[in-house]
Amino acid sequence: MSQDLIYDGCNFLRQRLVLATLSGKKVKIRRIRSKDESPGLHEFEASLLRLLDKITNGTTIAISVSGTTLVYEPGILQGGAFEHDCNNERAIGYYLEILLCLAPFCKQPVKATLKGVTNDNADPSVDLLKETSLPVMRQFGILNGLELKIVKRGAAPDGGGEIIFQSPVCRKLNCAQFMQLEKIKRVRGMAYATRVSPQITNRLVDSSRAILNSFVPDVYIYTDHRKGVQSGNSPGFGLCLYAETTSGHILSAEASTARSMSDMPLVPEDLGRLAANRLMEEIHQGGLVSSSSQYLAALFMALGDQNVGKIVMGSLTPYTIQFMRHLRDFFGVMFKFDIITPDPDELGGRQGASKVLLTCVGVGFSNISKTIR
Repeated sequence: MSQDLIYDGCNFLRQRLVLATLSGKKVKIRRIRSKDESPGLHEFEASLLRLLDKITNGTTIAISVSGTTLVYEPGILQGGAFEHDCNNERAIGYYLEILLCLAPFCKQPVKATLKGVTNDNADPSVDLLKETSLPVMRQFGILNGLELKIVKRGAAPDGGGEIIFQSPVCRKLNCAQFMQLEKIKRVRGMAYATRVSPQITNRLVDSSRAILNSFVPDVYIYTDHRKGVQSGNSPGFGLCLYAETTSGHILSAEASTARSMSDMPLVPEDLGRLAANRLMEEIHQGGLVSSSSQYLAALFMALGDQNVGKIVMGSLTPYTIQFMRHLRDFFGVMFKFDIITPDPDELGGRQGASKVLLTCVGVGFSNISKTIR
């Protein structure tokens, strides 16, 4: 029997729980905020554990009296239809990222109804995950029935939003071979607002287009103004932008109002320019995977077919780097890094940043829970 994995602290808790669930390894996490004024697991982390308990069968979760020690022994990924009320301290994206990693390997197709904060400046919004993470999943062979629908929007801090996420089960993942740098052919986006003037979405669109149209002429940004029961419990607005390459890869960025208006006193024009500049930086960093989805591509590469997978990415985020360290701990997968300096002629005359060619051999992870018919 393999030795239990032991970690200290609450950092990267989700990564450890996800990989423990997929690998079937028991994990122990100690000293969770042991020196803080409020030690132990917070309520949003307890909500995350409840979500994992709903999607699995036979999972054992033991928490010490002080809440500073967690022992997680995963069960079988069951899936199915369920509802979950996400804690409003974190956005729905915090919980949805867990489902994106686990849903393809469940016994039954997942239909999850998540309620809470849909758009926040701390976690990826549901719009961002819909436009970036779902295409990554499709590129690895998770196709029919993959859908994310925003039923209600809910801004921070009081939420009130609702989304429906559906995912099919997947027997095995494809091996990825994405190495050719590409040009940007168009930019799309979504400007949203809840419980504020409808004119704000138009101001977001105009300010962002003023920057983006000088880069590419094909820019179209949709507006989504919610009112009544579909607008949640708090006022808020934001903008999600995504650039599409010639072969359909997506790079994205976003900006939205903060939980407290005093934290980021931005008028719509400033916020629109902020989102556009973030997208331009994302395009400059380049690669074929948006920075918010790098970890997901790395996971599917590691779990993919027993073949050599290669993907070109921009600068790796600290979250992705730590995720690769955890992949080594749980699955023994090692990644090879090669630095690529792009030719300006290939990028339409612009000088992009250096890229990283990620290479690894997949473990050939198979969904043993899926029923064979």
